[in-house]
Amino acid sequence: MAEENGAAPQAPQVKLNVVNQFVRDLSFENILAQKGVEGEVTPDVNIQVNLDAKKRATENQYETAIKLVVTSVNKPKPEERLFLLEVDYVGLFDIQGVPDDQLHPFLLIECPRLLFPFLRRIVSDVTRDGGFPPLNLETIDFMKLYRQEIERQQQAAKDENTPVS
Repeated sequence: MAEENGAAPQAPQVKLNVVNQFVRDLSFENILAQKGVEGEVTPDVNIQVNLDAKKRATENQYETAIKLVVTSVNKPKPEERLFLLEVDYVGLFDIQGVPDDQLHPFLLIECPRLLFPFLRRIVSDVTRDGGFPPLNLETIDFMKLYRQEIERQQQAAKDENTPVS
C-alpha cells in the first residue's frame, strides 16, 4: 500500500539492548615492581585489540568480546617490560531488526563502541591501582579495525590461491 502512494517500504526498526557486560578474564603484571629497572624509565605503550562475536543460544542474543593486550616497555631498553595488561571484556546484546548481511559488521563495530567506555575505565583503574599513572586509552576506530581485518582476510585468501612458482 505504501508503494502505491509512491513511498518506499519502511525498513524494520533496529532494536539494540545491552543485556549484560562483564570482565571474562583480566591479568595485570607489574614487572617493574617485581624485577626493578635500573636507570631512566621512559614508558612506551603498545596496544593490541582483537574482536570476536558469536550468536548465543537465546533467540536474538549475541556476544561481542573485546580482547585487549597492553604492553609497556622501557623505551631506552625495549627488552625491559614495565607491565603487561590483558583483559577480555564481553557484552551480551539483544539485537532485532538488523538484516543478516549487516549483522557481522554491526556486532564488530557498533557493539564494541558501546562497550569501549567501560573497558577504558577498567584499563585506567587497573593501571593506576597497579602502581602506574592511569592509562587513558584513546578512542578506538572500530570501523577502521573491521575494514583492516576484512582486507587482511581477503589478502590471505588471495595469497592462498596464488600458485607458487
